Amino acid sequence: MTVADKIDGPHERLRALQLELPEEFSPGGNYVPFRLCGDILYLSGQGPRSSAGAWITGTVGSDVTVEEAYQHARTVGLALLATANRAVGGLANVEVLKLFGMVRATPDFTRHPEVINGCSDLLVAVLGERGKHARSAVGMGSLPNGVTVEIEAIMRILPQEEH
Repeated sequence: MTVADKIDGPHERLRALQLELPEEFSPGGNYVPFRLCGDILYLSGQGPRSSAGAWITGTVGSDVTVEEAYQHARTVGLALLATANRAVGGLANVEVLKLFGMVRATPDFTRHPEVINGCSDLLVAVLGERGKHARSAVGMGSLPNGVTVEIEAIMRILPQEEH
């Protein structure tokens, strides 16, 4: 059991963490932010944005530190939760199955998992045990709009009696 499991509900946990779900941004191409297929929710990859909506850019291992990129991944975690919230009308019945995290990094950078932990740690803090997931964390030479990280997620929508 995580500390988050002792606080009732994801939205209450967000408040306890003094976090708010961000406003959603429209996709920048011919795709949708999410697809729901049965009880499986697929979330398109998202990059970090500032509170003003500007992309957070840079290359980890060059002009961005691991600690900064961790916070960027945490920001993406909030954006993924906002999309899931919109998709299913709440977070009480959401379980994270898998994350695919991409880090824009220098060729010699090897700490990708530490960066993507920003998203993983947030999901567990907000969703408790249902936030734990399988994951990949890889390095990329470039990402759209020059963002530091891009993360996509696969979630499951639990039946009412399971949450």
